[in-house]
Amino acid sequence: METTLPKDRSPSLHLLWGFVAGFLATLIFHQMAVALLWKLGMAPGPPFQMVPRPPLGVPAVFSLAFYGGIWGVLFAATDQYFPRDGRYWMTALIGGAIFPSLVALLVVAPLKGSPIGADWNWKIWLFAMIVNGIWGVGTGLILQGLRRVSSVRQIK
Repeated sequence: METTLPKDRSPSLHLLWGFVAGFLATLIFHQMAVALLWKLGMAPGPPFQMVPRPPLGVPAVFSLAFYGGIWGVLFAATDQYFPRDGRYWMTALIGGAIFPSLVALLVVAPLKGSPIGADWNWKIWLFAMIVNGIWGVGTGLILQGLRRVSSVRQIK
């Protein structure tokens, strides 16, 4: 499987694909994981929440997807260093589980007035790591697909 950036590929296009991949992975993979965990009684809230978020009043799920896109840019900027075999997907899973979860629970939550680290509630940590890990794999899948489509279009 080819995961390196082709020589003629624009780095800015690659980062744009990262944003798109992270945004879509949030709406598809992350939220479907939330839905499954919600059905199992393991999620703190339902998926696809449409509650307006300040300051712009954007529905919560689209705000979350925007930040998933930002994380997707970071994913795209670093995935060239991922292993080139099946370990690519393990790296995407573990990286997605760890980094967004740490930032969400240790930085974002306190900024929004919630307790740091969700008061160290292991169920919240596990939930965050599961849905964000699945987001990482989804971002990798979508990013790989966008690269393939883009490569085919450049050949023609």
